Amino acid sequence: MAGRERLMNKDARSPYTRFIADVVFPLHERLKRHDTVAVRKQLEDSQWWSRERLARFQVERLRALLRHAGQHVPYYKALFARVGFDPEQVQSISDLGKLPFLTKAEIRAHTDDLKADDAGALARFNTGGSSGEPLIFYIGNERVSHDVAAKWRATRWWGVDIGDPEIVVWGSPIELSAQDRIRAVRDKLLRTELLPAFEMSDAKLDGFIERIRVRRPKMLFGYPSALSHIAQHANRRGVRMDGLGIKVAFCTSERLYEHQRELIESTFGCPVANGYGSRDAGFIAHQCPEGGMHLTAEDVVVEIVDSAGQVVPAGESGEIVVTHLATREFPFIRYRTGDVATLDTGACACGRGLPMLKEIQGRTTDFVVARDGTVMHGLALIYVLRDLPQVGGFRVVQESLELTRVQVVPGAGFDGATVERIQRGLCARLGAGVSVEVEQVDEIPPEKSGKYRYIVSKVDAAGAA
Repeated sequence: MAGRERLMNKDARSPYTRFIADVVFPLHERLKRHDTVAVRKQLEDSQWWSRERLARFQVERLRALLRHAGQHVPYYKALFARVGFDPEQVQSISDLGKLPFLTKAEIRAHTDDLKADDAGALARFNTGGSSGEPLIFYIGNERVSHDVAAKWRATRWWGVDIGDPEIVVWGSPIELSAQDRIRAVRDKLLRTELLPAFEMSDAKLDGFIERIRVRRPKMLFGYPSALSHIAQHANRRGVRMDGLGIKVAFCTSERLYEHQRELIESTFGCPVANGYGSRDAGFIAHQCPEGGMHLTAEDVVVEIVDSAGQVVPAGESGEIVVTHLATREFPFIRYRTGDVATLDTGACACGRGLPMLKEIQGRTTDFVVARDGTVMHGLALIYVLRDLPQVGGFRVVQESLELTRVQVVPGAGFDGATVERIQRGLCARLGAGVSVEVEQVDEIPPEKSGKYRYIVSKVDAAGAA
């Protein structure tokens, strides 16, 4: 109940925030034909339902999604006929197991056939993915409304509403190319400022620190790697960032490592809220102030599957497979995300009935494979380099079972002995016969998305497992 009371208490909002959240943004969404406000209000009610009631609601929405797909989506019409699947017979989430997975390759091969024949205006999206090969897909107004509402609900858990000043540190070309005049006016009204995460030079970081100090945002939102880069730079410059009134740093789109959380929290003087989702799979889970990583269960069905594609029980690790229930116009049904996580079996102290993720371990490409076939998380290699004060930055690329390359930004005292320590440490984990090549670089550039990745493995961990 305490969480509900915090959520319903609006007295702390400024008059400007109340005007934007209660008048301007709802008008903005109505003009765009989005149901965001109504969906958010419904989500703030349903989050307090029991798990049993939420499960029944999920099944009802799932059956409706599958029924519509079978009637209006050419890809699923053909698929249901081929496998003999009847949406009307769906009685539980486990019935999804009768359908094959939707993969990025399937979407690329059948993009047009995945569009519903009764779809309204669809927005074209793309994501480079971990392989860099673009995935093109489409999103309708229903999904936009639900995804925005889910994020809105989550930020309100932390006392941040639409209209509160925020700094967004982001690197997607889609967001950055959309900064036209209309969007600029909207962002100014909503008090949202975008800092591009593509370049993290000292000059850029100095500018970011200044903008954050001037803006005094209620919320920071962005990649944990980018926010931790800014925090590190502020500490090097001796600039205090912990008295600006920031309520929360909302980290998403990458794995959040514990050392990043500690650095961001200590530098900005605020808690870090971990969020999990992606452009293609949608808004999947977010951490509440009590620590629970709550699934957006009203909109998303999450299955955890092993390397053979079999659903595993809660508490066991596997790949996240998502069915987004608000995607009738371009369905995502049993979509393989490539991310690895575990479902939690417990309940959160906040009292919400929403199920939870226990641990998000990263993408399958964040795992490395030792020469003997042992699969391990990239953290096993990260710790070797992170604990070396002579290393200013790094990226590990596992090219094959026999070869791993390490890009290192050398710090003070970096020498041949440091290179040998890196090689010994990595060989101790990957195998004595593995060749570890260390390359000194001036900087570790971000990917096209603006994200930073510590580990990139070109070895199929799923196949090795």
